[in-house]
Amino acid sequence: MSRFAGRVFWFVLLLLSVLSVPQLVTAAPLNVVYIIVDDLGAHDLACFGNTLHQTPHIDRLAGQSMKFTQAYAASPVCSPTRASLMTGKNPARLKMTVWHEQAKSTRKTKRPLIEGKSLPNLTHDETTIAERLHQAGYRTLHVGKWHLGEAGFYPESHGFEVNIGGTLWGAPQTFFYPFSGTKHYGNEFRYVPGVLERSDQDDYLTDRLTDEAIRLLKSSADGTRPFYLNMAFHTVHTPIEGKPDVVKAYEKKIQPDSPWQNAEYAAMVASLDENVGRILKTLEELKLADNTAVILMSDNGGFINKYEGKTVTNNHPLRSGKGSLYEGGIRIPLLVRWPGVTKAGSVSAEPVVTSDLYPTLIDLLELKADQEQRDGVSLKPLLTGSTQKLKRDRLHFHYPHYYPTTTPASAMRAGNWKLIHYYEDDRNEL
Repeated sequence: MSRFAGRVFWFVLLLLSVLSVPQLVTAAPLNVVYIIVDDLGAHDLACFGNTLHQTPHIDRLAGQSMKFTQAYAASPVCSPTRASLMTGKNPARLKMTVWHEQAKSTRKTKRPLIEGKSLPNLTHDETTIAERLHQAGYRTLHVGKWHLGEAGFYPESHGFEVNIGGTLWGAPQTFFYPFSGTKHYGNEFRYVPGVLERSDQDDYLTDRLTDEAIRLLKSSADGTRPFYLNMAFHTVHTPIEGKPDVVKAYEKKIQPDSPWQNAEYAAMVASLDENVGRILKTLEELKLADNTAVILMSDNGGFINKYEGKTVTNNHPLRSGKGSLYEGGIRIPLLVRWPGVTKAGSVSAEPVVTSDLYPTLIDLLELKADQEQRDGVSLKPLLTGSTQKLKRDRLHFHYPHYYPTTTPASAMRAGNWKLIHYYEDDRNEL
């Protein structure tokens, strides 16, 4: 073989080897946007099968993402799931198994069991994903619901440089200006800090939180530092309050045989979709879309109880809802758009859980793993398409508390089976 022919041979061999291996676009540093929706059910979005709610912007995101059809919240209620998202740990390991207000409650009941004890605050011993990213040079931004502790445990104490709206409360008193008062939660005065200053009397909270997120995105667009935005919408949690004109439009669309019958709730989902669209459009206008991972999820299953006499949502065809360890209480929508990694329009039916996102970010952003015990596993093999299965054979859930949909229980999913143990009557369900 001549010297020239030999060079050609090795060049072709190298080219073929490069083309045969999936390539990750590592245009580091990569920005990260979490979009966390409160109480959004597994089938509340059109791209997940809803026939009433129109969600064109999120549907478009789904078409650009990997869609997870068997994604789980780590808990059937909000705070424990959010703690798992921040730490990569199971709520039971964190000893944080119920929301803040309930964990601090001293109210006596006549229920057969005393509920399990739960920490009211995410302790400072935990290293959050915000702290890890901040240490890596990221600008860390929180907008919206926090619900992981009282003052002293707010986002600023857990790695976030900016906190707009994050407090101890799990829901606003109202979604309408001035987003405060005592309307829905007894005599407790609640407010949303950081949004009123730039608000007008006609403003809606979901819009205003998005305004603040867009302002932060624009101030982070110069490329001097990558950013991590934790966009935590209060919607679609109670109070169930949609914009009146959108509510009227949905009242005309509801069919008698539809599983979804709440126009107020549908209007809230519509406002969510509109504002997710605004965030995505801003990323595109700032030329950040190709260098920003977007991950959309809920914190638990849909709320199926009544609010002001109307059933809020229906997790059809899943059983039950928020608070329950049946599928309707813990199954959630999950979309991951990771430029250069995820294939547009891809779907994964592998069971995954919110605690998986912490190690996934550490893995894909090529940060050094720490020595803490994490219960989540990296989803990188699924996202890159290198496998359809994770090296994990079961998921665990622990909710030793009462809720309108359940008594204290724990559950384990293994394969296509789930075992639920109820502590009150020592009963098992398979």
